[in-house]
Amino acid sequence: MLVLLPPSEGKAAGGSGAPLKPESLSLPGLAPARAAVLEELVELCAGDELKAREVLGLSEGLRGEVAKNAELRSAVARPAGEIYTGVLYDALGLADLPAAARARAQDALLVFSGLWGAVRITDRIPSYRCSMGVKLPGLGALGAYWREPMATVMPEAAGEGLVLDLRSSAYAAAWKPKGEVAGRTATVRVLHAQVVDGVEKRSVVSHFNKATKGRLVRDLLLAGSAPASPAELVTALRDLDYAVEAEAPAKPGKAWSLDVVVTQIH
Repeated sequence: MLVLLPPSEGKAAGGSGAPLKPESLSLPGLAPARAAVLEELVELCAGDELKAREVLGLSEGLRGEVAKNAELRSAVARPAGEIYTGVLYDALGLADLPAAARARAQDALLVFSGLWGAVRITDRIPSYRCSMGVKLPGLGALGAYWREPMATVMPEAAGEGLVLDLRSSAYAAAWKPKGEVAGRTATVRVLHAQVVDGVEKRSVVSHFNKATKGRLVRDLLLAGSAPASPAELVTALRDLDYAVEAEAPAKPGKAWSLDVVVTQIH
């Protein structure tokens, strides 16, 4: 099983250790594309701060992120599983997973990134700020920029089993499974169901959507579940007491759509 995750906007800072070694990152086929994004981002942030903030969509209160990006090559690098924070990663709780579940996470989780393309949670990276929605002056929109290198690398990374796609739309733009891979891919949406005036209404709640996805992955890892197909994933999630509604693709080469329906927000 390969689980595709979005990164977090905020990143953990501090710590100690050696700086980034680009050649050590997983998915080496992405190395040339990573080098190009890193070079332009560092150059941008080492220059005009106002321009860099405008390009990166940063407020005055986040101006420190520009200076941080300018020092990416010499900054402390830590495992990506420690760098990414926020609602999804808090619910996933990588740090306190038992050893067996953590080993499964290291094999299964792949985090998409505007700067790195995609990384494993064991890949050592520095804290950075560069979302997939950024449009760099030289390389253009990163969602579009990553499509070609991802199309080359991701089919092999997907292996032969289930692909569980939990990415947000901005990060899904960088790679869309096609053909045979798409047929064993499941995308998940979390819906909050509540009864209003006797009628059930469903809505997507961003914060809770992220938290539920984090808990869902954690529960699969703890259970040692290894579904090999979207249909097996539906069974595994229902066995873990999730209310799941599944829609098989109408034709080959399309992903499955799964709705996880919840009645309480927490």
